[in-house]
Amino acid sequence: MTKLKIAVIGCGSIAQHRHLLEYEANTNVEIAAVCDIVEERARKIGQLYGATLYTDYKELLENEDIDAVSVCLPNYLHAPVSIDALNAGCHVLCEKPMATSKEEAEDMIQTAEQNGKKLMIAHNQRFVPSHVKAKELIESGAIGKVYSFRTAFGHGGPEGWSAEGEDSWFFKKDQAFIGAMGDLGVHKADLLRYILNEEFVDVAGFVENNAKEDITVDDNAVCILRSQSGIVGTMAASWAYNPNEDNSTVIYGEKGMLRLEDDPEYSLVAQYTNGDVVNYQLGKIQSNDDGGQSDSKVIDHFVDSILNDTEPLITGEEGMKSLEVILGAIRSGETREISSLEKVTK
Repeated sequence: MTKLKIAVIGCGSIAQHRHLLEYEANTNVEIAAVCDIVEERARKIGQLYGATLYTDYKELLENEDIDAVSVCLPNYLHAPVSIDALNAGCHVLCEKPMATSKEEAEDMIQTAEQNGKKLMIAHNQRFVPSHVKAKELIESGAIGKVYSFRTAFGHGGPEGWSAEGEDSWFFKKDQAFIGAMGDLGVHKADLLRYILNEEFVDVAGFVENNAKEDITVDDNAVCILRSQSGIVGTMAASWAYNPNEDNSTVIYGEKGMLRLEDDPEYSLVAQYTNGDVVNYQLGKIQSNDDGGQSDSKVIDHFVDSILNDTEPLITGEEGMKSLEVILGAIRSGETREISSLEKVTK
């Protein structure tokens, strides 16, 4: 079988620790080209994976016969580069948040449709075993009607993870457009939409920069969300959770509660009102501290969707709905009013 030819555009930390490792581990692909504006970084990655290096992604798209592209760039470049890659005939896996506005997201979706190509957004939380199991339990009625939730995603900040350290684009509004909410909050917005199988209609956001100096984006945010059926809960995103990462979610229902990634030993704990407790050991959630190992399942799913011509789990439309929750939180933080999100028909 002919292998898919892959290009990775942007060779920073997410490319090095996730995309490239997982493409290399997939026997159905060949990493054909890599691109980064830092030539030394592009050269190093190119040599490591036996790929042609570029510093200009447009040259790469023009010169190489590429089947699919990973876009691992600062947030403000996600839409323009994805659109160029789709127009060049490539399937696209784009990092989150997919864009900096709903209009950009719509342009990406429309371009994918016009070119008959896949557009997938890299929301890896949907593939975490505890999250998959929780969705199954909720759908089966195990905890009855869901009333509320609390979810958080926080760590000490991207300076310990980003390729540029404290000088990272993550901290610069003109490149990132949004801070912890775009880095971490959008993951949890996507996860909640997925496991609750509902859209959010209202969001109140408190979006602050109160922990780090000399940055132009938020580093601490807390949102209150309300879903179509009236489920209400809180979502926190932070770059000021020291010293440990928090990636937990708790779902409260009529017959019990589900604790996801909230217990040090069990990735999912189901506690029922009748006194039953079920502990699930389902494998560890992906973290930035995993060293040379990566199995987020995002890359394999993207590759399979191309090879089998199936719709990826996180389409452009799904990515846009999760982005809209975050955009609503920003609006709310700025106006000090509740943001009403457009109701999405089922």
